[in-house]
Amino acid sequence: MDIVLRNVKRKDFPVLKSLAKSLGFEIIEKTEKPYNPEFVKEILQAEQSIKDGKGIKIKMEDLWK
Repeated sequence: MDIVLRNVKRKDFPVLKSLAKSLGFEIIEKTEKPYNPEFVKEILQAEQSIKDGKGIKIKMEDLWK
């Protein structure tokens, strides 16, 4: 059986970890990786270019041509 704890406060983690260890549980720590910074930069630049009027508008009926 797997148990996943999310949003554990940093101050509470050692207590939970020691409790799990004393009960003989296997502890696997995973941290979620943030988005790739280059990807975020590209998205922000694209949004800014649309705001600046540099985007291209395509009619819905022309989308599949």
